[in-house]
Amino acid sequence: MSATIHPSAIIDAGAQIGAGSRVWHFVHVCGGAKIGKGVSLGQNVFVGNKVVIGDHCKIQNNVSVYDSVTLEEGVFCGPSMVFTNVHNPRALVERKSEYRDTLVKKGATLGANCTVVCGTTIGAYAFIGAGAVVNKDVPAYALMVGVPARQIGWMSEFGEQLELPLSGQAETTCKHTGARYVLSGTTVTQQSA
Repeated sequence: MSATIHPSAIIDAGAQIGAGSRVWHFVHVCGGAKIGKGVSLGQNVFVGNKVVIGDHCKIQNNVSVYDSVTLEEGVFCGPSMVFTNVHNPRALVERKSEYRDTLVKKGATLGANCTVVCGTTIGAYAFIGAGAVVNKDVPAYALMVGVPARQIGWMSEFGEQLELPLSGQAETTCKHTGARYVLSGTTVTQQSA
C-alpha cells in the first residue's frame, strides 16, 4: 500500500514516505526528509530536509519538524507543538551551521503547544504535558509539565500515570497491560507482563 497524499500537499523531489502513511491538507515535506511507514502528517505540517520520522508516528496539525530533528517509532506530536533547531537565533546572524540535534525516542508523547528546545533528548515513552517547555534531556517514562518543564511523575507505555515516587526503589504494575515497572534511583525500566 502506498502513501495517501492530499492534492494540496507539496512533496519535494527526493522525499521518502513509507507505505500506508497519510499526508493531509497543506503539508510540505522537503526533499531530504525520511518518513517511515504508517505515519500521519496532519494539516499544515512542515517537515524539513534533515529530518527522520520513524514508523507509526502521528504529527498533528500545525507542527513544523525542522532540520536536525529525529523521531523514533511511535512518537506523538500534539497540535501546534514546536521544535527549535537553533539555540540562539537572530534574523541578522546566519546560524544554519549551528543546528543542534534533537532526538525523541520510541513511544514518547509531546503534548499540544509544548516546545522542545533544540539539543535535547526525550526518552522512550516519556510524556510531555500540554504547553510545557523542554530545555533539558528527559528520562524514559518521565511525566513532564510546566515552564520550564519539570518532572512530576512516571508514565506507562500504555499512557497512564504510574504510582511511583520520583526517585528511590519501588515497583508497580500497569493495570491495563500487566507490565511491571521498576524504579531504581531515578531510572524506570519496564519488565514484560
